[in-house]
Amino acid sequence: MTSFSASAAQNPPAVAVSEEMFAPVSPDVEICYQTFGSVDDDPLLLVMGPGGPMIWWDDDFCTRLAGAGFHVIRYDNRDTGRSSRIAARVGRAQLVRAFSTGRGSAPYSISDSAADGLALLDHLGLATAHVAGISMGGMIAQTMAIEAPARVLSLTSIMSTTGRRTVGWQSPDLLPTLIAPRRGGKEAYVATNELVWKLIGSPDFPVDADALRKRAEDTFDRGVSASGVLRQMLAILTQPNRTLRLRTLQMPALVIHGMADKMVHVSGGRATASAIPGAELVLVDGMGHDLPTDLYDSFVEHIRHTADRSPRG
Repeated sequence: MTSFSASAAQNPPAVAVSEEMFAPVSPDVEICYQTFGSVDDDPLLLVMGPGGPMIWWDDDFCTRLAGAGFHVIRYDNRDTGRSSRIAARVGRAQLVRAFSTGRGSAPYSISDSAADGLALLDHLGLATAHVAGISMGGMIAQTMAIEAPARVLSLTSIMSTTGRRTVGWQSPDLLPTLIAPRRGGKEAYVATNELVWKLIGSPDFPVDADALRKRAEDTFDRGVSASGVLRQMLAILTQPNRTLRLRTLQMPALVIHGMADKMVHVSGGRATASAIPGAELVLVDGMGHDLPTDLYDSFVEHIRHTADRSPRG
């Protein structure tokens, strides 16, 4: 297990940033994506969590990764941002049952979302890539590594879990807020966003109120889908336990988790690192369920080090 603390911010170098583009990854799903850095550098696919568009991978963070020698690819998951919406309704009673029992059918699975990521790599002509995911994105990244191990050069799982219900649990105190009916409109979304991040953000790394509001406004302007978030949550709640299959992985792996995470308990990160042979575990005091800007340089350093451990890179 490794730990690290905040480092002084550095000015990231200028890198090439693409326009937002679209990839048809299946007959029913089109994915919006964007790249940072040179196509000659190591491809790194970034996968975000539930309800989070690709812009939650902050421009500054992506630029720092590109400066570290990565060709960064970030994208909106299905049901998020500018990517396709799935036509299926999820009732709140159905969600509560899944939260309580882990049972029920979902419009799509974590495996389906992993297939989206792999199809995006196909669209880009990439046979292999390093893959990093946050929260649900970590579950998707793990699934990509399990289902297509020859294509994943290294795996970084951030504030995520294995799918085993006895680890990585969500604080029950969060559920009423997360599934409460939402009022429409931009101001209502921004207010709800601020409330949620006060509950799950990093207590030792508070986010500037203006920056938090700006991100919420930008997220709303990209397109938000309350029903899409419910579908993603149902996919999370009904996911399988990946522990045994994670033990088969052979690529370098990094697991990062905040000690103050209320959305995914730190036991999920510990279990993930324990299951993957040779995985490096980084636990961060005072970090919740977000990526503190003060830690960007340390995250980049660890992701770069993990990628450099890959003999196939």
